[in-house]
Amino acid sequence: MERRDISWQILVVDDDTTIRTGIAQVLRRQDMTVHTAADSREALEILALQPVGIVLLDIKLPDMDGLELLKIIHREYPATEVIMITGYPAIQGAVECIKHGATDYLVKPFRLDELEVLVEKARGLLEQKHAALSPEESRAQGIDFIVGQSPAMQKVFAKIRRAAPSDSTVILTGESGTGKELAARAIHNLSPRRDKEFVPVDCSALVETLLESELFGHVKGSFTGAHQTKHGLFELANQGTFFFDEITNLSLNIQAKLLRVIQEREFMKVGSQKRIKLDIRIIASSNRSLEEAIKAGAFREDLFYRLSVIPIHLPPLRERVGDIPLLVEHFLRKYRQRGNREITGISSQAMKMFSAYSWPGNVRELEHTIERIVILEDGNIVQPEHLPSFISQRQSEFQVFSDGEYTLDELEKRYIQLILRRTKGKRQEAARILGINRKTLGHKIEKYNIKVS
Repeated sequence: MERRDISWQILVVDDDTTIRTGIAQVLRRQDMTVHTAADSREALEILALQPVGIVLLDIKLPDMDGLELLKIIHREYPATEVIMITGYPAIQGAVECIKHGATDYLVKPFRLDELEVLVEKARGLLEQKHAALSPEESRAQGIDFIVGQSPAMQKVFAKIRRAAPSDSTVILTGESGTGKELAARAIHNLSPRRDKEFVPVDCSALVETLLESELFGHVKGSFTGAHQTKHGLFELANQGTFFFDEITNLSLNIQAKLLRVIQEREFMKVGSQKRIKLDIRIIASSNRSLEEAIKAGAFREDLFYRLSVIPIHLPPLRERVGDIPLLVEHFLRKYRQRGNREITGISSQAMKMFSAYSWPGNVRELEHTIERIVILEDGNIVQPEHLPSFISQRQSEFQVFSDGEYTLDELEKRYIQLILRRTKGKRQEAARILGINRKTLGHKIEKYNIKVS
């Protein structure tokens, strides 16, 4: 399978064109993806848009000292390994580089085998980090451990990196399973609050009657059963980041109190008249359209405007199909190591079937499917017969397009019929998948005389 994890993504930063292109040529011959930059500004632009595992960084740059750029990379991209390049070898300089996060350093002029050894060492360190991390620790590393290299995900990564340094509220939207909490953690871990608490709250999991006490805390005796004073989640998150997962599940009463917290940056415990100052960043997520929730009277419009200072949409997996092989490889590696299994890969036919499936549960559904296959199935290679029936049956559906030669109208009719079967005749949902409005779908159903059950 094509090697596409970040340990094969390298950025060379050097203002000397000969050295920059020479290093790039050597590494590309080793099947590595190499990006190049002549100065720090260009380097930071590439890092903001492209996941990079290793940076080869000249210590002398025209617009910024390389050591300063090293500090920025170490702070904002902690999973990236940096190898410094210097023409002025000195013990103190080497110590400074290592102290500020460099993996190692090369002294000009250097031999190609020296370059290759250090790059391989950095790749090994990246792989060791990845293998050793628990899922919780992986989530804490930021963007570099969110799997995805599609254009859609690159736009998400760029927005996360731009949003992270500020204290502005962020609203993350997207279907269930698209990785909204992962994105929230990345924002926190790339922010100045990274050393403070990240407190996630699943708004759909808390009982409404207890939610206010959970968020704000309460004083002893404030209600029946309040036998002692309790610190709320807001207090625990003070100076850190608070994440409201699926915020549309909050009642209008709690929404009003949350709005006051955002506006006034203070709150009171249940049963107390004492105001507590609050210094937190708020991130929220929703798998529902907030605009539709506002129209339905289920969500406050003023709270929506407070939350949506920076909106970031997480695309569904069907809109980033190119990431599916990368995700499959990632989850196979993860569960192979966890379960001590000997699965070494996936057949091309099985991968095609994975890519053809629409994944309504998105990345979460894909991960659970891989976990189930690794645990239950035998063999070293994942084959089509190992896949769950809902994937193999879906593959057979698409044979209606490959069993003959058809006009475009006939193909359109067959595809509309397929989507209507899949959505059990729900026209609004079918129109959304087809990318047309319901009225247009109605015209096409009439045109092709399609029977809708």
